[in-house]
Amino acid sequence: MSGLAITSLTLSHFRSHKAAKLVFDGRPVALVGANGAGKTNILEAVSLLSPGRGLRRAAAEDLARRPEALGWKLAARVSGIAADHDIETGAEAGEARSLRIDGKPAPQTALARILRILWLVPAMDRLWIEAAEGRRRFLDRITLSFIPDHAEVSLAYEKAMRDRNRLLKDQVSDARWYAALEAQMVEAGTAIISNRLAALDRLAHAQSNGSAFPRADLALTGPDGGTELPAEDLALALVEGRRRDMAAGRTLQGPHRSDLRAIYVSKGAEAGQCSTGEQKALLISLILANARALAADLGRAPVILLDEVAAHLDISRRAALYDEICALGAQAIMTGTEAALFEAMGDRGSVVTIRDDNGVSRISE
Repeated sequence: MSGLAITSLTLSHFRSHKAAKLVFDGRPVALVGANGAGKTNILEAVSLLSPGRGLRRAAAEDLARRPEALGWKLAARVSGIAADHDIETGAEAGEARSLRIDGKPAPQTALARILRILWLVPAMDRLWIEAAEGRRRFLDRITLSFIPDHAEVSLAYEKAMRDRNRLLKDQVSDARWYAALEAQMVEAGTAIISNRLAALDRLAHAQSNGSAFPRADLALTGPDGGTELPAEDLALALVEGRRRDMAAGRTLQGPHRSDLRAIYVSKGAEAGQCSTGEQKALLISLILANARALAADLGRAPVILLDEVAAHLDISRRAALYDEICALGAQAIMTGTEAALFEAMGDRGSVVTIRDDNGVSRISE
């Protein structure tokens, strides 16, 4: 099985790269170089070929190379779900990000119908011990990979909730002002909960018993750690919670307060109580399960971005990771400070050296 792939990538005034061009052959590739060479910036550029703000969730103006701040541009040729496409995205100084697909303006949501991109970066290492917001974001990225329309219902829910929160802050008590907004929240919120549960079900079935990485039992919970509010009860909860919400000045019940619970199956332990290495292994396991499920859906594996992942794995786990990626036929773009971390990949992948030369990226195989 061949995977979805980035076949070429050109960067102009993006982060640390004044100019850079990379050509890929669809195999896994390791970007190797010293800290500060711009390896993660290349991963971030690839992540912007999917809907949203990329793996750092940066604003468009923050992506421009400093000190020039002239704006930035990315151009990519991709082997997509149904066809090859040319994608261009960027932002002029002081302007919003634009997107063109095959030369025509397009919304970011169109990217989800061309490519599916998953990523794991060091900032996610604290996922199981940080606030619930990070886990919701992690789950919603997984959900979006299965259900591209999840982005639209999430935006609809957030817009209606912002309007409701404005009423609460203004101490509006007339029920008629809330009814329409709460109806919109219920419709979108019900879809959000349903989509998330469907994604968790897909992950549960895609975790491999033969993997070197641990299985996780996942559950969607409410803000207090209890059972997630059933979708059909959301309308009543919003009506009955108005007085409490008004005191707080915000909506306290709904899918925007959900959390993701993970149990390390073989130990029967909460993910947050496991060691740092075990937490990392769980994350890798879930990314691989996500990739397997997508490969089964699409007939092609997604692109996988792994930033500095090899340095945190022992030799056997590194080899197992490369074996699983290659068995999927996935294009994995990985980073590391030395080529030795990727020796177990052998000729199944390639190693590209990245170095900075007075602001120009020098790239060599």
